[in-house]
Amino acid sequence: MRKKPSPALKAEPVHLPVLLKETVEWLSPPPDGVVLDLTVGMGGHSQELLKHLPRGRLVGLDQDVDALQHAGRALKKDPRVSLFKANFADLLWVLRDLSITEVDSVLMDIGVSSLQLDSPERGFSFQREGPLDMRMDTTTGHTAAWVLNTYPEERLSKILYEYGEEPKARALARAIVKAREQKPLETTRELADLALRVCGRPKPRKGESSRHPATRLFQAVRIEVNRELEVLQKGLKTAVGFLKPGGRIAVITFHSLEDRIVKQYFKTESTDCLCPPDIPQCICGHKASLRTLTGKPVPASEEEMEQNPRARSAKLRAAEKLPPTANS
Repeated sequence: MRKKPSPALKAEPVHLPVLLKETVEWLSPPPDGVVLDLTVGMGGHSQELLKHLPRGRLVGLDQDVDALQHAGRALKKDPRVSLFKANFADLLWVLRDLSITEVDSVLMDIGVSSLQLDSPERGFSFQREGPLDMRMDTTTGHTAAWVLNTYPEERLSKILYEYGEEPKARALARAIVKAREQKPLETTRELADLALRVCGRPKPRKGESSRHPATRLFQAVRIEVNRELEVLQKGLKTAVGFLKPGGRIAVITFHSLEDRIVKQYFKTESTDCLCPPDIPQCICGHKASLRTLTGKPVPASEEEMEQNPRARSAKLRAAEKLPPTANS
């Protein structure tokens, strides 16, 4: 009996990789280089990068099984490509398995993919009825429903405030606990309606559309479910460790918490001494490993934002690995 395909794989969804032209320009991979796409998604960025790698190699990682299957079809079993089901925090063992000791370019496209948002059964979007899952890797870990129905009120409030930057975090946490005492929260619609009751719908600013009050709530829960900020920090450090001198890393983020982490990491690794300014002589011994290439984050163009509204919040930052002499 043939196995039924996943609902997310019934048809190839339209995929528009964000900041595609800018990503390739900032990475500028050599023709025979090794490129890491640490969030390969549906393969959009990888397809374009491969055009610049006639004699090179691309290693793609993604923890989403559905995304990897789409990427595999998009890349048509290209012999230059190796795909792995892995989180980019697991990069170390992937490269060891491939006997790769250094790479030329690294891309990290952080956040939720169109495939995930457009699949109701994944539970990422409050615009579609679905189970409260939100796991990027559906084979492991706790779901959003587990988080919402088991975390104590104080912990929920902290998550909503820190990960969602939600001003009504306490009120929302209190409402979640009260609601689950009647019955467990199970669907995205239930959670979105709860947010609407507690927060109300804010008046839009001039020229802008009103943001649904569940936006910050869904973001915070998703980040907690997938440990996104922790994984990002680990992934950045590991990826930069494998960059060869002159190699480049580009990171695309979609909200301020991610961008802040990337900005701070690039700033720290572009600085020789991290000692407090009142210490007359360096005692930390820290040496810069990167040169920041983008002083300010690179946004999507007006034309791209018109074609793809999800690109409106995208920001790209890039840095280059310094040669060993700069670290000695």
